[in-house]
Amino acid sequence: MLIKTLTVGYLMTNCYVVSDPETLECVVIDPGAESATILNYLDDNHLKCRAILITHVHFDHITALEHVREHVGNVPVYLGRYNVGAETSPRHSFTPPEGSILCKDGDTIDVGALHFQVLETPGHSKGSVVYLCEDCMFSGDTLFRMTCGRLDFPDSSPEDMMKSLRRLGELPGDYEVYPGHEDSTLLEIERRFNPYMVQALYS
Repeated sequence: MLIKTLTVGYLMTNCYVVSDPETLECVVIDPGAESATILNYLDDNHLKCRAILITHVHFDHITALEHVREHVGNVPVYLGRYNVGAETSPRHSFTPPEGSILCKDGDTIDVGALHFQVLETPGHSKGSVVYLCEDCMFSGDTLFRMTCGRLDFPDSSPEDMMKSLRRLGELPGDYEVYPGHEDSTLLEIERRFNPYMVQALYS
């Protein structure tokens, strides 16, 4: 499995391209902006996008969704079930593209040799989900390096965020954490030093 981070848009959102180097099949996670940047990477590396995964539907994670999907052949879009009708930005709500697949906790997404597990992690938004693939965690805006996502949106919940951070912290083993913004980290480091996760685990 290869993971490419493309930081896109003025909010510096991390879009991830996760690919199988043998088959060149891939998924795109959170095409937030700059569709040309994403599509050029796919083309330059001869990758075949088979699905798009969305961690949550705030505008900085989905602005390039339709354009990318149009150019890769209307592949399935996977997202958490509670994103339908959620605010993408003030005065705008989300309608899933036709053929989208609404995921619930525990669902698995199989794309060639890539296997993702869906964890519902409300807090930053009601519809937030985290995707696990092998020893990697794509955490969206739930878990960041040494912090967590904002909690001042209409469907944010500090109580739910603490439950979600506790759940992630209690997962067995370690994961490379790929968040929606800024640098990657390790789950074990966050368990020990992230004040929000420490509070969630031990308070």
